[in-house]
Amino acid sequence: MLDRFKRDITYLRVSVTDRCNLRCTYCMPADGIELMRHEDILSLEDIYETVKIAASKGVTKVRLTGGEPLVRKGITDLVRMIASIPEITDLAMTTNGILLSEFAKPLKQAGLQRINISLDTMSPKRYAEITRGGDISKVFAGIEAARVAELFPIKINCVVFKHRNEKDALEVTEFCKNNNLEIRYIHQMDLASGEFSIVEGGEGGNCKTCNRMRLTADGNFKPCLFDEKAFNVKTTDIETAFETAIYEKPKAGSKNNSGKFYSIGG
Repeated sequence: MLDRFKRDITYLRVSVTDRCNLRCTYCMPADGIELMRHEDILSLEDIYETVKIAASKGVTKVRLTGGEPLVRKGITDLVRMIASIPEITDLAMTTNGILLSEFAKPLKQAGLQRINISLDTMSPKRYAEITRGGDISKVFAGIEAARVAELFPIKINCVVFKHRNEKDALEVTEFCKNNNLEIRYIHQMDLASGEFSIVEGGEGGNCKTCNRMRLTADGNFKPCLFDEKAFNVKTTDIETAFETAIYEKPKAGSKNNSGKFYSIGG
């Protein structure tokens, strides 16, 4: 389905939860966040029906995000449900990898095709600092489990503070080269100030060719990460919410003073 600027919207990013098992410094405040009420979060069936209607309107690619998607109860069942939609030909997930060693095989069996894993440093100490207590060994175990499960291509998302030649990023790059992993460099962004850039090694952040829509865990279609517009599938029918969101998709991102990365899905 085309938006007003003739961009074909074929990609839906679905945030299945705002919960996360890490507290990354660039994503969440140290004292945590005000979580969505459980009754406000879409059920698995609601998400499935929403994706199904979006697929009937031209969406062919779905990426499951969070928060951390693997903390959502029933995530494997949701993957199986979405994978059953004939129009969805590309089903992926972005995860911090902490729980991936447990989930990689069942996710693959359920129909997940590929995965992106967050890794910003190779240092256990730095990782614990960035994530406020995370265990990097669990990420490495998750990467290996994804390899065994053949969730290919395995892509590494590396957040950089200024540029890709920082010490941590260079070490992650070397790790990826030695382990046949693809890498994407994601510059730190600020929703409130409107500071964003194109993802190196990916397609995100290029407004001219943006083909994506976002669905938050509480049912808001978001036309743009850097825009405050939202159209909820609970207050209007799904088809109308989706079509309105596409019509209202801006030519380019600006600012978002009300949204947060952890609740929109990045």
